[in-house]
Amino acid sequence: MKQTKLKCIVVDDSSLQRLSITKLVKDHPSLELVAEHNNALKTKSALQNIKVDLLFLDIEMPILSGFDLLDNLDYKPEIIFVTGKTQYAFQAFNYKAVDYLQKPVSKERFLTAVDKALELYGLKHDQNTNDENYIFIKSNLKKHKLYLDTVKYVEAFGDYMKVITDGENYTVLSTMKAFEEKLPKEQFLRVHKSYIVNLDRVEHYNSKIVNIENQEIPLSRNRKRNLEKALEEIANKAAT
Repeated sequence: MKQTKLKCIVVDDSSLQRLSITKLVKDHPSLELVAEHNNALKTKSALQNIKVDLLFLDIEMPILSGFDLLDNLDYKPEIIFVTGKTQYAFQAFNYKAVDYLQKPVSKERFLTAVDKALELYGLKHDQNTNDENYIFIKSNLKKHKLYLDTVKYVEAFGDYMKVITDGENYTVLSTMKAFEEKLPKEQFLRVHKSYIVNLDRVEHYNSKIVNIENQEIPLSRNRKRNLEKALEEIANKAAT
């Protein structure tokens, strides 16, 4: 299953802050950096020729502020404001921003904001997505729409399952077998008695370990062949 990637532009007149955000964007598997600009005028010009899904937008910039930019756009992508000041939070709310990040931006706070953007994007494009692209789960007494492309892996944790995603993580009351049955078999595979992995997120593996980003997940010896076969099938489909 193809993973959704949001096309992004980072706009900030501070080279240091822009570098920080662009690195976070590049490291995120659900984001694609298409451009970075040091002023809003360049962004305004760029958006006349390309369509993007998400702007990481500074507010205080010379000539044209972030708010001025949005006022001059016919089509507005999702917006995550990134600013050093809190005084613009109320005004940002009027622009229906996904989130409002205060500099310096931590990775955890960044991931939370991106998770919101992915969820909003999914809600807007549900009519064009495969029905299996999400499931509903119950965590902390609330129902959540879980987009499967954002899931890295699932880990058994006593009577619960820990669902590790690109953004927020969830704890779900379920058995491993019951949760496994909710997941599409062409995308998820149980590689250990306590772990299910998203095959699209596997970076490499050996006889004992599966690597997803910086996480080492144990691989049962009797499940290694299943993993090899599943990854071969994905590679063959991609090649055709």
